[in-house]
Amino acid sequence: MPETGPRTPDPRGQDQPRVASSAVPAAEHPAVPDVRADHAFTGGPAHAGTASKRARRAKSRERHSPLFLWAKEVATVVLVAIVLSFLIKTFLFRAFYIPSESMVSTLDVNDRIFVNLLVPEPFALEHGDVVVFRDTQGWLVPMAEKEAGPFTWVQDGLTFIGLLPDNSEQHLVKRVVGLPGDRVACCDAGGRIMVNGTPVDEPYINPAEVPQVREFDVVVPEGKVWVMGDNRNHSADSRAHTDSNGGFVDIADIEGKAAVVAWPLNRITALDNYPDVFRDVPAPAGK
Repeated sequence: MPETGPRTPDPRGQDQPRVASSAVPAAEHPAVPDVRADHAFTGGPAHAGTASKRARRAKSRERHSPLFLWAKEVATVVLVAIVLSFLIKTFLFRAFYIPSESMVSTLDVNDRIFVNLLVPEPFALEHGDVVVFRDTQGWLVPMAEKEAGPFTWVQDGLTFIGLLPDNSEQHLVKRVVGLPGDRVACCDAGGRIMVNGTPVDEPYINPAEVPQVREFDVVVPEGKVWVMGDNRNHSADSRAHTDSNGGFVDIADIEGKAAVVAWPLNRITALDNYPDVFRDVPAPAGK
C-alpha cells in the first residue's frame, strides 16, 4: 500500500508508515454483499409471481388491437350502465310519460317525469303529493293491442331496464287531496275544497280556468286516498269515478311519488307537494 505520510520512529527501532483510511474494494470484504442495480432484490417468490402476472397481462394487451381494447371498454361501460339503470328503476326511481292534460300546468302533455319508488313505502304519503298509480279500477279505456314491429322488443327491453320512460296508458297521475280518515268535500262559499272542515287554497290549480263546482262529500277509507287533477275542469279524477271503488285509489296501486320533471330540458324542475296548503288542516276525527 502506498505511503500517505512521513515515516515515524518506532519505539522498537523500526519505522512504521502512517496511513489514512481509504476505500476498500468489495472483493476484499466478502461479508458485504455486492449489490448491483441490474440485480435488485425482488422480495421473494410471491412478489415474483405478481410481477409475472403483470407481465403476462401487459403481453396480452400488446397482442390485442387498440380497436378491440376500445370496444371492450365501451361494452363494460354499457353493461355497468344497464345494471345500474335496472337497479335504480327497480328500487329508487322510474320514468313515466305524461299523455294527457289533466295535470296542467304542473305537468304538460309529453312531459317525462321521474317517480320516487320509496313512496308510499317506506316513506308515507302526504297531502299534496303527485302520485302515479296503476289503473286497476277501470278509469281508463282498455288499451288496444299494439302490433309488434321489428324493433318493438328493443323498446320494451329499454323500458324494462329503465332507460326509456313507461309509455303505458294504464297508469294515471294525480294529486293526493285526501288521506285515510280524511273528510273531503266540495265546496265552501268561495268554491274551495274542504279537508276535515278546513278550506284550502290550492295554488297548483291551473290558473287559466276557474274550476267548476262539482259537489261531493266523502270520508277516505283506510288503505285508500282521494286524488284530483290540477287541471280541474279537464281531469277525470276521483270525482268522476265514485261508482268504482267510491272514487278512491288503493294505496297498494300507487307506484310512487312524482319527484321531478326530467324532459323537456326547458321544463326540468322538482315537483312540490305544497305543505303550506295543508298546514292548518286538522287530523281526522278519531285520530
